[in-house]
Amino acid sequence: MSAKFAVRDLDVFYGRKQALRKVSLEIPEHQITALIGPSGCGKSSFLRCLNRMNDTIPNSRITGQAFLDERDIYGTDMDVVELRRRVGMVFQRPNPFPQSIYDNVAFGPRVLGARQFGRLDEVVETSLRGASLWDEVKDVLHHNALSLSLGQQQRLCIARVIAVRPEVILMDEPASALDPIATLKIEDLMHALVEDYTIIIVTHNMQQAARVSEQTAFFMVDDDQVGVLVEYGPTREIFTHPRDARTEGYVTGRFG
Repeated sequence: MSAKFAVRDLDVFYGRKQALRKVSLEIPEHQITALIGPSGCGKSSFLRCLNRMNDTIPNSRITGQAFLDERDIYGTDMDVVELRRRVGMVFQRPNPFPQSIYDNVAFGPRVLGARQFGRLDEVVETSLRGASLWDEVKDVLHHNALSLSLGQQQRLCIARVIAVRPEVILMDEPASALDPIATLKIEDLMHALVEDYTIIIVTHNMQQAARVSEQTAFFMVDDDQVGVLVEYGPTREIFTHPRDARTEGYVTGRFG
């Protein structure tokens, strides 16, 4: 099993506040990895490190290393635009652009140069099919994306990400704003997508983490209120035979 990401001694600071301390782990390719833990433990901060979204936050600072296919994404020769094409992100609340469904999906290829992606009509259809949305919107492609339901909007955002052919999809609580039926569709979609992509998901839903992921990383804060990685391993082991008492306490609902 090859590692898509290898993280070594990662520290994250926002001004004087340290958010994460000495996080080290390897994330396997073509699997779903869940990041779990109580609020404020640094899960989303860690996720944003993987495509350098933290660069956009004033006074943020990262130390340590994060390798994508053995290349340090914080190295001076890393093209951040190319990194974010290879490592796409889906946010907690759907954030479609206030334009047509078609233009939402076509946005990335147009910005990056549509020629390298092929004919836009084909890219849009393929991406919407990949997000399990084509059959629902094929007759209304030029309607405003904001007319879709929240669940459809979130799948549209996933289609927008995969339109630029990433290798990794980061998902920050992608179903937290959705109803149970829409959540199930997102989970089913993740299982389909993982054949072609590496997926890393932040979730507060223990049942969701157990259902969708092959690997789970449990974060919490230490005595200094800094996020740390407590335990990382196969999801089945994390939920049935955790090595750390803090992990057992969290996954069984005794705290968090």
